[in-house]
Amino acid sequence: GDILDDYLRTDGVWILTRNKQFYKTNNEKECAEKCEAERNFTCRAFLFTRKKLQCLTLAENAKMTVMFTSTDAVLYEKRIYLMQCKRGIGTDYRGTEAKTQRGIPCQKWAEKVPHKPNYTPEKHPNAGLEENYCRNPDADESGPWCYTTDPAVRFDYCAIPECEDQCMQCNGEDYHGEVSRTESGLECQRWDAQEPHMHGYTVKHYPEKDLKMNYCRNPDGELRPWCFTTNPNKRWEYCNIPRCSTPPPVSGLGSQCLSGKGEDYRGRTAITESGNACQHWNTQFPHKHGWIPDRYPCKGLEENYCRNPDGEKKPWCYTTNSSVRWEYCRIPPCDRTEQGIAGMNNMPVQVPLTEECYRGKGQSYRGTTSITASGKKCQAWNSMFPHSHIKTPERFPDADLRDNYCRNPDGDSSPWCFTTDPNTIWEYCNLKRCDDHTQE
Repeated sequence: GDILDDYLRTDGVWILTRNKQFYKTNNEKECAEKCEAERNFTCRAFLFTRKKLQCLTLAENAKMTVMFTSTDAVLYEKRIYLMQCKRGIGTDYRGTEAKTQRGIPCQKWAEKVPHKPNYTPEKHPNAGLEENYCRNPDADESGPWCYTTDPAVRFDYCAIPECEDQCMQCNGEDYHGEVSRTESGLECQRWDAQEPHMHGYTVKHYPEKDLKMNYCRNPDGELRPWCFTTNPNKRWEYCNIPRCSTPPPVSGLGSQCLSGKGEDYRGRTAITESGNACQHWNTQFPHKHGWIPDRYPCKGLEENYCRNPDGEKKPWCYTTNSSVRWEYCRIPPCDRTEQGIAGMNNMPVQVPLTEECYRGKGQSYRGTTSITASGKKCQAWNSMFPHSHIKTPERFPDADLRDNYCRNPDGDSSPWCFTTDPNTIWEYCNLKRCDDHTQE
């Protein structure tokens, strides 16, 4: 590839730096070559001025010093020094983490106290042993490490996250790495080519899916990244992208109401538009299916809540009715008025409990089931529609009459609720009694 591919380019900026060298070059590529060959210091970036054709190699990048505007200058920073994550075992990690996974500050590589190091900047000039930054000069399988400042602990590993372009989170929908071979070793066909396989996965049709070169991608919600192959006899194949060991960043709590197609809906509606109760995603009865929660870790396939894992027009679920495979759910739309947003912000955030059984008469039951034994949805306790009643949260303050969850405020034989069916005032809930031998 191009030598400049290893640099991040920013137009119109200048950075203040103490360690620098001036060179006269004809273009940015020649300047990059000077940076690669620099021996006076570790070259992390270079500045190139178009008018003067002047090249400055720099020991610092914008993360380490002050930046200001300069119309004629272009700043090129080495990507490797901007990365705060590791690729593979991290032998090329050049970030600035300087404490161990237990929080002990690292000893400087050039110092001999409290530990006399085997790995020093003199012995390993290309290993990036600067300051006291975590590094992996010996290609340790467990990743970057450092000598510690604790006399009782000679060395320890550092908690460096993996770079997501080398591994995949979720099902690799956001994978932007450069793997371009399939799991059986076939070379990938370029996305902008129609030979040997014709297809519709083009940049024009999928502008936001980063269909670059012939890199493995997941534009269509498959299990993991894939590509068309250059073998005429094999149309497509999955690529072998490792799953990141660090969990994906939590992107908010998910929406409790319907916006767009509801792909981010994480509410607890578990009944279809026609009133069928939803089948649990981790079961295969009464309907067999492929939306297994372990396979799709970021789709929110918990319990039997309505979800939209496949880009349908709105959330749906498989039903517990053996003659109806699946149906859409009725999710309240997000109210975009100020009052609605204020109301959403003031809603208490509740973590769904997975308590699916009750003890005794169930007066202590505090789970989140809100479906009756016949599959009807429960009416909210603080609502008087469609049934007026006196079992309100105010009158029964100790009964935890939250939302429309099944409860037993009045000592009945098991948890129950009023239903949203105008023809059925109340019913017992779809709950089993806990086996008394199981641990609480």
